[in-house]
Amino acid sequence: MRAEQPEFQPRDPGYVARVRHSFGLQQAMALIGAELAVVEPGFTEIHLPLKPEITQQHGFIHGGVVGMIADSAAGYAANTLTAADTSVLTVEYKMNLIAPADGERLVARGEVIKPGRTLIITKAEVFAVRNERWTLCALMQQTIMAMQGKAERPADEAPAARA
Repeated sequence: MRAEQPEFQPRDPGYVARVRHSFGLQQAMALIGAELAVVEPGFTEIHLPLKPEITQQHGFIHGGVVGMIADSAAGYAANTLTAADTSVLTVEYKMNLIAPADGERLVARGEVIKPGRTLIITKAEVFAVRNERWTLCALMQQTIMAMQGKAERPADEAPAARA
């Protein structure tokens, strides 16, 4: 269950569509099969079904993949509170893997802890779900940079793709 959090007011009334569009630009999330399931002010949830291609040598979902969905869930939680012309970028995060990511699916819940104009502090919890039993497998704290006036662009328009 989602922890009690303050009532956040989005600065952009179209934040849901903007955040979902941004998520759709992330080829990495498409590659692993992640879905942006919940978008609310200061909160998002990403669901990831188990696929053999994302497991490590013990059959658990790889810790790097756990980090990917935690980073995106918390980053998009921050993005729900930014202005329409603002994109976000992770500055740093610290993650603890506290149990194997051993589930039929993972659920990453990202939440804003402290919104700011330039820096936004977030957290994420990642749960491994097996037979509807939820096990906390990772905790993350993150700093996000809000980049006013910085547009996102698809990979085929990125600097490396144009070189």
